[in-house]
Amino acid sequence: MKIAVLTGAGVSAESGIKTFRDSDGLWEGHDVMEVASPEGFARNPGVVLDFYNQRRRQLLTVKPNAAHIALAELEKNHDVTVITQNVDDLHERAGSTNVIHLHGELLKARSTFDEDLVMDWKDDLNLGDLCKHSHQLRPHIVWFGEMVPMIEVATEIVEQADAIIIVGTSMQVYPAAGLVQYTKGNAHIYFVDPKPSISENKRITVFAENASTGVPKVVALLK
Repeated sequence: MKIAVLTGAGVSAESGIKTFRDSDGLWEGHDVMEVASPEGFARNPGVVLDFYNQRRRQLLTVKPNAAHIALAELEKNHDVTVITQNVDDLHERAGSTNVIHLHGELLKARSTFDEDLVMDWKDDLNLGDLCKHSHQLRPHIVWFGEMVPMIEVATEIVEQADAIIIVGTSMQVYPAAGLVQYTKGNAHIYFVDPKPSISENKRITVFAENASTGVPKVVALLK
């Protein structure tokens, strides 16, 4: 069975990674547009680089939780693709081998000159760190106002899936939120969220709980 898994911040929150932004619109005390937009980077690249350096350092201290591990185990019996809005590598560390990162990856950097020039990066990224073309490197993150390059690939995966698991995301952020519109008419949807934004029906099974307890239940059903 082909299974598409759509994950968001709620999956990683239980590993200790803070969700994208708080109710006041701030991200770790920063205006998101100052640290997550091309304009913010152009105005103050040092602040932006330091912000992601802190996120990167924190990521290297945390571990996958039961939700990540359960999703990885699904691969034993099914064709599974994880489509995540998260920029961490916790799905990969848990053992998932087919992960699409819609919003980029924190442990990668890319050239400001050639966006296709991407490299692994686990250390701090500083002003003066240059690509082979002598241009500044930046975090490999999709910022506000930028294209989401993997969205078409993700759409094709969702269109072909026999089952969809949605976990840790309110599905309010576009274009990711629009992916559900592409599901096959007979594809069953499993929605895991402590405060679900959708109701259960014949096509949708809701688990109103955290990812670390809800996802293993979904995986048990699908085994």
